[in-house]
Amino acid sequence: MNRLNYHHLYYFWQVAKIGNLTKTAEQLHVSQSALSAQIKQLEQNLGISLFNRTGRQLTLTESGHHTLRYAEDIFSKGAELEQLLASGLDPEHATIRIGTLATMSRNFIEALIAPLLSQGDCRFIFKSMDQAKLLNALADHQLDFALTNIAVLGSNKQLWQSQLLAHQPVVIVGPPNLALSGDLNAQYQRQNWVLPTVESPLRTSFDALCAHYQLKTNVVAEADDMAMLRLLARDSGALAVLPKIVVEDELKSGVLQQYLELPNSYENCYALTVPRQRTHPKLASLLAMLGAQATATL
Repeated sequence: MNRLNYHHLYYFWQVAKIGNLTKTAEQLHVSQSALSAQIKQLEQNLGISLFNRTGRQLTLTESGHHTLRYAEDIFSKGAELEQLLASGLDPEHATIRIGTLATMSRNFIEALIAPLLSQGDCRFIFKSMDQAKLLNALADHQLDFALTNIAVLGSNKQLWQSQLLAHQPVVIVGPPNLALSGDLNAQYQRQNWVLPTVESPLRTSFDALCAHYQLKTNVVAEADDMAMLRLLARDSGALAVLPKIVVEDELKSGVLQQYLELPNSYENCYALTVPRQRTHPKLASLLAMLGAQATATL
């Protein structure tokens, strides 16, 4: 009976995740022929086909899908072990690693994490990245939890655990003293606008309101990054749609003025985790604290 070669299994796992033999070979710094040979050797040892090969396209067979699920579990547990060993086998005082979505408002994140910083017996590392890298880092146990404004659904490959922590109202702001009412009417038709990009749930809510009120907008700029939206709102002279917390300093100083709060439109923040056999002992209490804080404000 052939023993499973975990080196070959690792190569299979990488190819299955990336979906392209050439790209995987480049990332692993091996030749494409060597990578292909390793996977063929794994298939021969297991007595199954893991991929359907059509030209340069690779798709998983049914056996390949089953093997991938086991490989995901095996290598995620290995990453978890590495992190545990790196912490000196002292999980009580291990660093809490928090990922944050790069396009979220810094003000929003700061308001959320401020209570954590009062925990004198914990050390925190914050890493900012895009959503795809955030989820990959969580799956590979490089993060203890992540903060994002994008809701995530689980799949047969990965069971995400999502907790709504907070939401912030979305408002229309602009230069002070414009002749605008508190209702979305024809006065807003003559204005220039700075908006989130069309992929944003905030943009979806705003576009639905515009359709309801038959309002046509002259969009002069779009951005998917809250820091950029803040700068554009402050300096463009246009009206902007964004979470109120993003421009709270400008509103307090009078640089910007709030004209309207969009009904039933919020910037949400979720805490994402993945199931792990061993978690930081303080993680559950920290998330509970954040959840209690959110419940008090929702």
